[in-house]
Amino acid sequence: MKDWTFKGFSDDFDAHVREQLPWYEFVTESVAYITRNYVPDSGYIYDIGCSTGNMSKALLPLIDERNVFICAIDSDEQMLKHYEKNIQYPNVETYCGFAQNFEYQKFDVAILMLVTMFLPVSDQRFFIENLYDQLTEGGAIIIVDKVCSDEGYFSTVMKRLTMYWKLKNGAKHEDIINKELSLSGIQRPLDSELLASFGAKQFFQLGEFKGWVIEK
Repeated sequence: MKDWTFKGFSDDFDAHVREQLPWYEFVTESVAYITRNYVPDSGYIYDIGCSTGNMSKALLPLIDERNVFICAIDSDEQMLKHYEKNIQYPNVETYCGFAQNFEYQKFDVAILMLVTMFLPVSDQRFFIENLYDQLTEGGAIIIVDKVCSDEGYFSTVMKRLTMYWKLKNGAKHEDIINKELSLSGIQRPLDSELLASFGAKQFFQLGEFKGWVIEK
């Protein structure tokens, strides 16, 4: 069983993520609206793990209305090529590299859509702390990710719910199992206690996935 990787996956990413995560469009629109509440005129946004540009695309009206600037970060060069093809705006720039190694400047909102769970556990707290240090007063870090659960049988129910929606959305049984196994050691879901230490407020949950806002 080969390890899961985003390398060479950019052509299929958009279809895959919508198949595997049927809530993806709903949460993207929700995050875009939440962002609107924290970004001032001429504000600064980080789209971290931007992939092909789905999140930034949802923010384009905000760019026009408030002259917002977006810095999009992804570690995969091919993903960024798709991003740059999809998002052609003067107020947008891209950076290819690992998110935890980037030197962040002061910003109003950082969006981490399905990103932190792919960082080494040893980097997760430091990464969020580093972002928080650069977050402006009144800004927010928005995180959507998979989480570890210690809630007994309910955690089993949530895992089953995740699989149920994947199947309902057209994913094949074999593909679901193969992907889950290929993520062993690659994907380490967030610890809810880590987010609680930053005062994170939850705005979404479906199955094993949750969304939070960390304010400053």
